Amino acid sequence: MLQEGIDYYINEDGNFVFTEAYHLKRGYCCKNKCKHCPWGYGKVKLAGNNTESGDNDK
Repeated sequence: MLQEGIDYYINEDGNFVFTEAYHLKRGYCCKNKCKHCPWGYGKVKLAGNNTESGDNDK
């Protein structure tokens, strides 16, 4: 049985939002870009130090 505050919470729009703990209990990624995905699916990857942009020439 799901427990509010542990497995999910209800956001300001009234939607159920599953927590990282719930996803880990489930044991796999559903590839729906969940907000708290412990596997990072759908997260924007930062480029890191990009020396070609010229921003680091100062």
